[in-house]
Amino acid sequence: MKTTFKTFAIGFGLIALTAGTAMAQNARNCAPREAVIDRLASGYGESRQSMGLGTNNQVVEVFASDETGTWTITVTMPNGLTCLVASGQAFEELVEALPEDGNDA
Repeated sequence: MKTTFKTFAIGFGLIALTAGTAMAQNARNCAPREAVIDRLASGYGESRQSMGLGTNNQVVEVFASDETGTWTITVTMPNGLTCLVASGQAFEELVEALPEDGNDA
């Protein structure tokens, strides 16, 4: 998984941020970071798999569980508020080679 899924997940999270910042900041989907991390760990067995820095110093993180297959993308604002952006099932670690230079595939 390491490189390719991390890049995909962070890219997906950044796209979701661009498309739905207002949704991500909806009070029902946000809480203090510590509470969100605890809930993901205790309720779903998820741990952080990757992270990156988004616009306006927002931290985008992907949490997942190898046991349950669930995954969650979160965005943490500079003020410490963490919002759920996306979640789902069937998480997999992938390692894919980059295409050779000059190959559009």
